[in-house]
Amino acid sequence: MKHLVEMILEDLSSRDVFLFRASCSECGKEYGNKAVHFSKAGIVPETKGKKIIYEAMREQEFNSARASAIRDAAEYLNYCPICKRLICDYCFLICDDLDMCKQCAAHLEETGSPVLNDVLDAVIEK
Repeated sequence: MKHLVEMILEDLSSRDVFLFRASCSECGKEYGNKAVHFSKAGIVPETKGKKIIYEAMREQEFNSARASAIRDAAEYLNYCPICKRLICDYCFLICDDLDMCKQCAAHLEETGSPVLNDVLDAVIEK
């Protein structure tokens, strides 16, 4: 699953902030990570050596933030075996024979329950 999320993950990062997201192919809800600031953001390297060090640090922090976003998004996205899309827990149904997205279930005249639904979430959040 993480490999599939990695393929659709959007990089919205700037030079100083790392930000990534993946979206449900059904409803468009976005998943990913919160903005992570580069630890040396705004600091101008004093030497060529420090510049090399800061670039290496930035690359490490970028990769760490990206891996975290992939893990976070993978917790809420599911692979529909019918249409081959990544679908969020709200749009993915647990069905009798094969779990699938709402759109495929409707097309195939299948019924099921969403992995998550708004009613349960409202109760849990209170």
